[in-house]
Amino acid sequence: MNTAAISTPPRSLAFELLLLAALATLWGASFTFIKLGVETIPPVTFIAARTVIAGGLLLCILRARGIRLPRDRATWRSLAIQACLNSVMPFTLIAWAETRIDAGLATILNSTTPIFAFLITWAITRHEAVTGRKLFGTVMGISGVCMIMGVGALTGLGSDMWGQLAMLAASLSYGAAAIYGHNFKHLDSMVPAAGSMLCGAVILVPLSLIVDQPWTLQPSDTSLLALVALSVFSTALAFVIYFRLVRTLGSVGVTSQAYLRIPIGVGIGVVFLGETLAGSAWLGLIFVVIGVAAMSLPARKAG
Repeated sequence: MNTAAISTPPRSLAFELLLLAALATLWGASFTFIKLGVETIPPVTFIAARTVIAGGLLLCILRARGIRLPRDRATWRSLAIQACLNSVMPFTLIAWAETRIDAGLATILNSTTPIFAFLITWAITRHEAVTGRKLFGTVMGISGVCMIMGVGALTGLGSDMWGQLAMLAASLSYGAAAIYGHNFKHLDSMVPAAGSMLCGAVILVPLSLIVDQPWTLQPSDTSLLALVALSVFSTALAFVIYFRLVRTLGSVGVTSQAYLRIPIGVGIGVVFLGETLAGSAWLGLIFVVIGVAAMSLPARKAG
């Protein structure tokens, strides 16, 4: 078999929503894995290893299925752009941010991805109509982010503030990636997942060798286990599901898992890491959930 293109088998909406919930769970858990991993592994090296393991695993599965990666330059150029938007920049920003903020807070801030996806769509791509409901959702989401970051953000940019800004930048990158991912709708979902991971590894591994000198590191067993779990489940498996849902639910639809991810990610951080959230952050969480839901839930058909 010499082609990466494949048609999506017809499935019910319930099945696609089940996949959406699975993706939310996998990505909700990723923030705890990252928090544990960067305790003893520097962010750049941690994320470089993540892309290598996930990309290698996906490549092996593709070969076992008899599917080859594309060979034309145009596709690989697109995969490199997707890698920057969907792995290199957001992965690194999130890992760095979680050296400064809790995993639960990172989950909430990263849930703003649909807001950025909508704003990019409205301001640049314009392939979706601007409705009052979506505008309301955007306002609610931005208000929630302000509550989460707190009034202290107005008095100075401390280390926590930079971590929060890094998380928002990662969310912006994810929003752009969800829209750009439409370029791969004609491919088997594993192909852009593997290709973007491998492109990310090509970028991140040399950077890791220069910045962190990983051969000098002494990571803990906990960090190594977190790295493996993150790479296999929250990256390789999650991105296969992600690219399938981009094809079946669309860019805004697939980013809607962000509000499902909030209670999952926050709950894992509270239960396993003993984290807590300030009262204003809980209120901000509610605003973000309402905002993202207003933007992402399908409109009712008339009649």
